[in-house]
Amino acid sequence: MARKEIKIIAIDLDGTLFNAKKEVSEENRRALERARQKGVKVVITTGRPLKAIGNLLSNLHLVSDEDYCITFNGGLVQRTTGEILDKSALTYEDLKAIHSYLDPLGLPFDVLSDGIVYSLPSRGNKSLYHTANPLLTFVEVERFEDIPLDVPYNKVVTVTNEHFLDEQLTKLPEAVYSDYEAFKSREIIFEIMPKGVHKASGLAHLCEHLGLTSDNVMALGDEANDISMLEWAELGVAMANATDQVKHIADKVTTRSNEDSGVAEAIEQYVLREED
Repeated sequence: MARKEIKIIAIDLDGTLFNAKKEVSEENRRALERARQKGVKVVITTGRPLKAIGNLLSNLHLVSDEDYCITFNGGLVQRTTGEILDKSALTYEDLKAIHSYLDPLGLPFDVLSDGIVYSLPSRGNKSLYHTANPLLTFVEVERFEDIPLDVPYNKVVTVTNEHFLDEQLTKLPEAVYSDYEAFKSREIIFEIMPKGVHKASGLAHLCEHLGLTSDNVMALGDEANDISMLEWAELGVAMANATDQVKHIADKVTTRSNEDSGVAEAIEQYVLREED
């Protein structure tokens, strides 16, 4: 049976659309523009908040009331102008529970609240999150109790040395995975979201708003936090540089990596090919 027409391209950023320099190649830009001219919506689908995307949306001409993005791994579904269509967040009780799991393992504790990060070291280990997302505003706190009570808690991340992180993650209690959505999004980043909130849930909300279904979506990604949307979309495409886990569940794998415009390869092959 032929696939339905792709009307949404959902694209992860780090390791997918971005190269190692956090740049979008000219070939990727041209492919995205051709897709847009065809009437396909380009939806940046990221774990980052809107503030941490920088000038990308304006550079790709994706700032209007008809443009959308999924941020915080599905925690916010919004127009790129900022209007929120759907949101989910952790509770203060969630924060206390998550901190009790991470702190004994020496894993730093960062709470994202819109564009602000409340950063709490653990046993002398300070977070490396500022190196991964320098566009955010970081507020260092000395105690858990210093985290404000009257702000949204979009997600928790722990960001530290890759080898130390992988070693400590094996010691986390099963409750982290049963009670929350928990996954690595980059080699040094482990993220914890409300249960049932992930990139697929965000895209489902957006499709409902637009009168579309998963049959109309192509999703592109490379890391564990992309798995939900790659499985949910009609066409899930992993980058050549994706983890083995992601490649295993994807419908297709590009021959080119994020360093070599793998996004353009996927768009040209699965969205634009009929034009040729």
